[in-house]
Amino acid sequence: QVQLVESRGGLVQPGGSLRLSCADSRNIYSIYDMGWYRQAPEKQRESVAGITRGGSINYADSVKGRFTISRDNAKNTVYLQMNSLKPEDTAVYYCYADTIGRRYWGQGTQVTVSS
Repeated sequence: QVQLVESRGGLVQPGGSLRLSCADSRNIYSIYDMGWYRQAPEKQRESVAGITRGGSINYADSVKGRFTISRDNAKNTVYLQMNSLKPEDTAVYYCYADTIGRRYWGQGTQVTVSS
């Protein structure tokens, strides 16, 4: 079973930066797509960014130009570099990883952007 472990989020001032990581601790299964969702209070969970095994990337319009997703296939790890953070980025961030026939989720990490 894939076990995804996310790095700790935190409190960041507007305009600041934060880097999240998410790794498969067992690293014994082939992982295809990876990425990030987030869920803010009173809102639905939304896709933030995704990256395929081959490196094809998509971003939500709200984060384009500010966030960067990347991955290390050898480590089964996905990263999310978040720059120019805004209060509206405040949410619980969840990573995901797709194997054949199943999507796995990280535990979620809180990112709060506030002065």
